[in-house]
Amino acid sequence: MMKSALYTRTGDSGTTSLVGGARAPKDCTRLEAYGTLDEFSSFLGCVLSDPVCPENIRRQLLEVQNMLFNVGGYLACEVKEGECPPVWVLCENHISQLEGWIDELDSSTPKIKAFVLPGGCMLAARTHVARAVCRRAERRIIALASEEYVDPLLLSYINRLSDYLFILARYFNHKEGVEEITWRQG
Repeated sequence: MMKSALYTRTGDSGTTSLVGGARAPKDCTRLEAYGTLDEFSSFLGCVLSDPVCPENIRRQLLEVQNMLFNVGGYLACEVKEGECPPVWVLCENHISQLEGWIDELDSSTPKIKAFVLPGGCMLAARTHVARAVCRRAERRIIALASEEYVDPLLLSYINRLSDYLFILARYFNHKEGVEEITWRQG
């Protein structure tokens, strides 16, 4: 019987291949970084799968998912000592685009002067989960950057993505007429 092409058995010992063929432990900082990006993208898929998600937001999130896949490829490449490789698919325009999306959503959402707790309508709650996983991905990328070079533009992009998801969750609650839950001290 032939084995399926879906499994290779090469990772059974706890290592995996990086781009270029080098092997790395599955629990190393690099894999934590791009693995958490994959998890983040999966949570974005949960937001995208909601039939209430507006088409313009769906297009934005699909664009983000594609970028995350590209960025995961960048993080899956070994960096040789002394090299400072740029993230090949990302430029300042992508960050400006995110900021534009943030500004547009923010102008469509009532101002608030309190900390917002995750929740509200289902779409907002899913978006808050994606935002939290985005923040974890950011922490994993920062950990990798403390060990070896990571293009600072990537850190800016991921940081801006969590801001985008925060206002997107608020926008979804506003659009659905669901009152946001705010933090009360004590």
